Amino acid sequence: MEYCTAHTVEEAVNLLSEKGLDVRVLAGGTDLLGQLRMGRVRPQRIVDVKSIPELHSIEKDEGGFRVGAAVCGAEIAEHSALCAEWPGVVEATELIGSTQIQGRASLGGNLCNASPAADTVPALIAAGATCRVIGPDGHRDVPVEEVASGPGKTSLAPAEIVAYFRLPRRAPRSGDAYLRLIPRTEMDIAVVGAGVSLTVGEDGLCTACRVGLGAVAPTALRVDEAANALIGRVVDEAALDDLAAAASSVARPIDDKRGTREYRIRVAGVLTRRAAKLALSRAEAQPA
Repeated sequence: MEYCTAHTVEEAVNLLSEKGLDVRVLAGGTDLLGQLRMGRVRPQRIVDVKSIPELHSIEKDEGGFRVGAAVCGAEIAEHSALCAEWPGVVEATELIGSTQIQGRASLGGNLCNASPAADTVPALIAAGATCRVIGPDGHRDVPVEEVASGPGKTSLAPAEIVAYFRLPRRAPRSGDAYLRLIPRTEMDIAVVGAGVSLTVGEDGLCTACRVGLGAVAPTALRVDEAANALIGRVVDEAALDDLAAAASSVARPIDDKRGTREYRIRVAGVLTRRAAKLALSRAEAQPA
């Protein structure tokens, strides 16, 4: 097995482009190294992208935040501006693994590992995040919800990599939140994960909403039905009931040791409701 370190995006794409080789990208390596030890993957080349500046920075501009795909969870948690504007995304990132894992696990790796239960993905979907994907044919911007195509599978073409994420600029009186249910108190895989981002006017009406659900389908879901249950309405108990019902209605989970299908469907509604209430409290605390 050959190990290569790329220092530019172009170098990484070239190393990934060689025909006939099974090549894997290493950002943090917390998923890939485990898969190597278990013999689930046997790549001929590993391309480490951690040294590419574009993939390892957090920048804020008039359009929002640009977060490099190789930025680790610990760095995200320490970025005060990002924590203030997108607390739900930061909370989701902080749930990945232990303190040691936080120093390595990356936002891009959590997405491209394509686990249906990945914590950051529902939060990023709720945030309306997009990815800059770069490959041999140039670049393209892809909504986060379109990257994973199934468990362990992505829509990325050969030699394409996720370079960075774009989080949009927040509107006034906006808030987001991410909640998950796990069997243990920490360091476990979500039974269900729910992310909600919303905006409310001074009249109390919800003017915008996005909802993401994880661990209830082969990929994380953007749940427009749930978002539409709040938009144009005061976020009261009746609206939250409709939100929860819509979230449960789209869930199509499996039975496994973490929970039955019926249990997960119910939890999807409960968690989405709780995340919406938390997002609402954060939105109402923001200045107009």
